[in-house]
Amino acid sequence: MERIWPLLLFAAIATITPGSATVMAIASGTRFGFARSLPLVAGLALGLGLMAAAAGGGLGAALLLAPAAQSMLRLAGTAYLLWLAWRIARSGAPHHEEAAAPAGLLLGLLLTCQNPKAWAVTLGAAASYSGLAASPAGLALLLGVTFVSFALLALSFWCAAGGAMGRRLRGERQWAVANGLLGALLAGSVVPIWWS
Repeated sequence: MERIWPLLLFAAIATITPGSATVMAIASGTRFGFARSLPLVAGLALGLGLMAAAAGGGLGAALLLAPAAQSMLRLAGTAYLLWLAWRIARSGAPHHEEAAAPAGLLLGLLLTCQNPKAWAVTLGAAASYSGLAASPAGLALLLGVTFVSFALLALSFWCAAGGAMGRRLRGERQWAVANGLLGALLAGSVVPIWWS
C-alpha cells in the first residue's frame, strides 16, 4: 500500500488544481446548479479515467513517439478551449437562456479527451507509476480507477462551489463580471499547454 500513496497524491493534486475541466465544472455549476451539472462532471471525470487507462495500456507511449499528433492535439485543444472561453465570457445571466441546457456526459468526455493538459497528466502518471502493476492491463485499470475517482471528487467540489457562487449573483453586472472572470480563467488554462 505504501507504494501507491505517491500515485494517489499525484492524482489528487492533478485533479483539484485549476485547469480547463475545473473551470468548466465551476461555470456549469454557476449557471445551472450542482444537480443539473452532474452529467458534465461525470463525463469530464470518466474522460480523464479513460485517458489514464489508455496511457497505462500503451497508447501513451505511441502518442509520445508522434510529435505531429501531439502538435495537432495541442492546436485543436487550444482552439476549442478558447472558443468555449469566449462563449462563457459573453454569456449573460441565466434568465436570458431559458432554453439552454447544461452540457452532458458526452460533451464532458469529448472535452477531456481533447485536453492536452489531461493527456500530459495521464502520460506522466503512466510513465512515473508503471512499476505499480505487473502488466499494461493492470496499470490501465489502476490508473483509470484512480483518476476517475479523484476527478469525480474534485470536479464535484468545484461544481458545488460554482453553484454556491451562482446563488449569490444578482443582476446583469455581477453575472457579466463572473462570466468574464470564468472565461478569462478558461483562456488562461491554455498557457500551460504551450509552456511545457
